[in-house]
Amino acid sequence: MLMNFRIFTVNHHKISSLHMNNMCCCKIIASLKRLKPHIPVGRNYGSLPGLIENDIKSLRSIINPPIAKIRNIGIMAHIDAGKTTTTERILYYSGYTRSLGDVDDGDTVTDFMAQERERGITIQSAAVTFDWKGYRINLIDTPGHVDFTLEVERCLRVLDGAVAVFDASAGVEAQTLTVWRQADKHKIPRICFLNKMDKTGASFNYSVETIREKLKAKPLLLQLPVGEAKTFRGVVDVVSKEKLIWNPNSDDGKDFERKPLLEMNDPELLKKTIEARNTLIEQVADLDDEFAGFVLEEFSENFDSLPAEKLQTAIHRVTLAQTAVPVLCGSALKNKGVQPLLDAITMYLPSPEERNYEFLQWYKDDLCALAFKVLHDKQRGPLVFMRIYSGTIKPQLAIHNINGNYTERISRLLLPFADQHIEIPSLTAGNIALTVGLKRTVTGDTIVSSKSSALAAARRAKRKGEKDRKNREVETLLLAGVEVPEPVFFCTIEPPSVAKQPDLDHALKCLQREDPSLKVRLDPDSGQTVLCGMGELHIEIIHDRIKREYGLDTYLGPLQVAYRETILSAVRATDTLDKTLGDKRHLVTVDLEVKPTQSSSVTPVIEYAEDISEDILKTSQEAIENGIHMACLQGPLLGSPIQDVTVTLHSLITHPGTSTTMISACVSRCIQKALKKADKQVLEPLMNLEVTVTREYLSPVLADLAQRRGNIREIQTRQDNRVVIGFVPLAEIMGYSTVLRTLTSGSATFALELSTYQAMNPQDQRTLLNQRSGSTKVF
Repeated sequence: MLMNFRIFTVNHHKISSLHMNNMCCCKIIASLKRLKPHIPVGRNYGSLPGLIENDIKSLRSIINPPIAKIRNIGIMAHIDAGKTTTTERILYYSGYTRSLGDVDDGDTVTDFMAQERERGITIQSAAVTFDWKGYRINLIDTPGHVDFTLEVERCLRVLDGAVAVFDASAGVEAQTLTVWRQADKHKIPRICFLNKMDKTGASFNYSVETIREKLKAKPLLLQLPVGEAKTFRGVVDVVSKEKLIWNPNSDDGKDFERKPLLEMNDPELLKKTIEARNTLIEQVADLDDEFAGFVLEEFSENFDSLPAEKLQTAIHRVTLAQTAVPVLCGSALKNKGVQPLLDAITMYLPSPEERNYEFLQWYKDDLCALAFKVLHDKQRGPLVFMRIYSGTIKPQLAIHNINGNYTERISRLLLPFADQHIEIPSLTAGNIALTVGLKRTVTGDTIVSSKSSALAAARRAKRKGEKDRKNREVETLLLAGVEVPEPVFFCTIEPPSVAKQPDLDHALKCLQREDPSLKVRLDPDSGQTVLCGMGELHIEIIHDRIKREYGLDTYLGPLQVAYRETILSAVRATDTLDKTLGDKRHLVTVDLEVKPTQSSSVTPVIEYAEDISEDILKTSQEAIENGIHMACLQGPLLGSPIQDVTVTLHSLITHPGTSTTMISACVSRCIQKALKKADKQVLEPLMNLEVTVTREYLSPVLADLAQRRGNIREIQTRQDNRVVIGFVPLAEIMGYSTVLRTLTSGSATFALELSTYQAMNPQDQRTLLNQRSGSTKVF
């Protein structure tokens, strides 16, 4: 029975040799007792992180290592490139698991949700903390599926570096481009790991070329493979000119031999390595002036004698400057190349102090942290992941939330290890913490020690030339959160009985707090709860979680596409609202114009005519804009949100004492009147589609896409496969995975990503409106 639980076991003899005081030992043992029985799985972990290493002298160095020794990194890739398997090997070789987990067996550390284990995919990002050769590494394994792009976005926001994992047989794929753009957006230094070098069709040169061409990056080849596909045996370290060969009889990949390349043993490989090293030195010298000067002064005639340490330092600087990306290779599944990857993470990716965060100068040593993820635990309640940028977090600490302008208290502080957590007494800048007790904090909130601390930092920022935004000083201190994409699918969700509606509302509230890309709203006409998500899989997972985690057998309505509407002509309208409530008269007259915008805008652009007085804006602007936004939530054709419109207010006349609610209602009604008069257009979501298919099945796939109103942009060759790249309306692609599997006998794969919203042609629009007329309203 005990084997069915994840348990952190501690070697008591080794703990006693660490010279820790009795109080610290008691805290650890008490923490372990609380953590013993948790989620049933078939795995045992190694000892408490950090305690099994002989070079660790005290508990303080375990919990709060020097900031220069911290690496906050993420693993990012296209789906099925091997992120979770790579993470699993990293944990094994760093001594934190006793056995190698496998995605197919459903026993990996970071894929701990039941849905992840069943499907063999990562759905939620998971954080693990471990040590490697004296470095503390906080690693986050992120999803690769497009439906969970927000998980990648909010993790990259708080990381200092990333490892981009590639399938060596495919190179850069659709979702690789997406996560690479996200890393570019947050200016994340990264290294590339060409995984699956043992796979049939694996090509090191092809993968490197796709990085150069598709990602527009400059690859620095730090390794060369020894063999490819079935002949892959190891790697060559180009920097040190050493060969690393793994023992084929070793089951776990720990047994490998590192030896210098010698001309007598392998002249061809040595020649190839020297050429690669000379090219590497020239590339780095072109990108780093300091290194170029060093090379020209002492080693311009003979690159061979250039010390490896000098080259590694220069590669570190180039990686931090994001002018190039180091490239390594291996096979995580076959346990080859992971240990050198760990060395590269500590050597080339930055520590927190090497990242330039301008706001840190305002806080000095005061607490500044960003909440980037929320989980719900049945025993502990909400668990909030935080990246600490400055200061220290301790249990029982009162913190101030700048976004919400309220104070909460942290009851407990934990170190994250997937779904297991170690209680700790404090955590300093540069680390990722897991806090218990914060009931209201959500993703993207900025956390400081107190309101006075925030105001003091704001004054420092203002003195340094920061503009005062309407005297709201604290606004200057909000750390950038994450951009939440708009949902593209929706459906109704109903509880098994009316009595269970409060339970469903609670479950959805918790899930929304965990996942900001999930939107829930109430339809005002039918009273039904509407679930809005990023894709079919996203909504399916949410439905499954409600059943498993909250015990509710809910009913989902048919999945529908989230259309939008716009107008094609300008219309002016006037409306008057005259109501007497009690003995008070509310009278409003509005004159406004709606017209198409020149550029795309999801929210309405609001303008005011020149003769609108400052007094009206001062007293009624918020009510006016609330009315405009409210009216644009439901268009006249399908009841879908209105976009790409400009609203110009020409006049507003109010009776003294008229409430702001009445002003909002009159403005909203006037806009709806104008929208009905205008020429209207339905916009549908257009998806980027990438289908990877063998040559024999290419024709039926293309014929099927033509029937789905698909627009083929190009057909690329990827090894023995063909990659079809194009656009297709989302409405035509629902259930496509089943059709594609049938057409290609299960050999093809595809990836989708929202491109834009495009206008439907008149015939398709009429067909859609005819389908909707007399049927249930589109929410």
